[in-house]
Amino acid sequence: MTDPAPSRPSALLGRGSWGEARRIADILRKETVGGALLLAGATAAMIWANSPWADAYETLRDVRVGPEALHLNLSLAAWAGDGLLAVFFFVAGLELKREFVAGDLRDVRRAAVPIAAALGGVIVPALLYLLITRGVEGAGPGWAIPTATDIAFALAVLAVVGRFLPAALRTFLLTLAVVDDLVAIVIIALFYTERLAPVPLLAALVPLGLFTALVQRRVRSWWLLLPLAVTAWALVHASGVHATVAGVLLGFAVPVLRSDEAGGPEAGPGLAEHFEHRFRPLSAGVAVPVFAFLSAGVPLGGLDGLRSAFGDPVVLGVAAGLVAGKPIGIMAATWATARFARADLDEGLAWVDMAGLSVLAGIGFTVSLLIGELAFGAGGDEHVKVAVLAGSVTAALLATVILRLRNRVYRRIHEIETADLDHDGVPDVYETGRPG
Repeated sequence: MTDPAPSRPSALLGRGSWGEARRIADILRKETVGGALLLAGATAAMIWANSPWADAYETLRDVRVGPEALHLNLSLAAWAGDGLLAVFFFVAGLELKREFVAGDLRDVRRAAVPIAAALGGVIVPALLYLLITRGVEGAGPGWAIPTATDIAFALAVLAVVGRFLPAALRTFLLTLAVVDDLVAIVIIALFYTERLAPVPLLAALVPLGLFTALVQRRVRSWWLLLPLAVTAWALVHASGVHATVAGVLLGFAVPVLRSDEAGGPEAGPGLAEHFEHRFRPLSAGVAVPVFAFLSAGVPLGGLDGLRSAFGDPVVLGVAAGLVAGKPIGIMAATWATARFARADLDEGLAWVDMAGLSVLAGIGFTVSLLIGELAFGAGGDEHVKVAVLAGSVTAALLATVILRLRNRVYRRIHEIETADLDHDGVPDVYETGRPG
């Protein structure tokens, strides 16, 4: 009788299902374009805010539009943060539900690693911020600023510097950011709601319930769903809870799987994926870049202004949280999960790849700016914007160095495999993304 073969340790960042890989590749392409537009919007804002025409930029941000009777006479900057980002969080809600209901993350073993990594990437930056700002009056509310990862910005950098990096790294970054978004949503709802008006909040349940009932019946008519969604958003905004939470709740209401009458899960994408396909370009191409344009413009005040900013413990705490806290937390949590599960990285990957990806996750642009405004107010967060911008750029540059070096290694592997392919005519796994 032959001895049983020794069990092979499970792999971290292994290949997912082929269908899920194709769906994530489509998401990555859209988010990468969105990241480029985000960078353009933020750069334009910084140039304008530090030009001789800076007053015009501030005037534009402060233009107020909307009905006063409904408490919606808001500045353009507030509309961008409360309104446009609700679209961003609606897409995040759709993606969260899709991943945990029908994506690869419905497998507990697959979900454990990005969940642990995301939590580590939230806890360590927050603790590092609190350590650096201990004893500083008024600094406490900013603890959550360095906990967020900007997926569009990060993927844009990854697309530029990491063309030959394994697809598993991109997938891991995306799934980590999905969980990161969920944590950010919970943090905003629990810790940045200063006043709560229960009547509008309870009233919001009516349009939210009607929206849920319609989408559960697979109704797609925008003229029915859009007024309900806007009403739910307005009531949540009036309640004191940040209005982006309404976007998440609306996303959670949309069914992921097809109904049995429509053929069930095997019949193709469900309504959540349909809405995600429609709204992700609006989120990545309009909502986030416009928010960046209206939020990132901060007058630096030259070298004296920068010296003053970096003498502020809040600035140091935010920047250190993004540049050091994020990668330390993600790496430590991933390593601990691997030890606990007795798992190794998938064949062909190395821990230095994870290090580069963890540093890249320190890009905390969009949600970090939003939390900065919630923590210190629209007029009191100028130094915070400097910290977020400086930390995100530093993380991007450090990650570029690491991942660029690794990209050269994977490019050489690709060239060897391509030469083998030309020689024997058999497509390989790297080239096709699946067994040939």
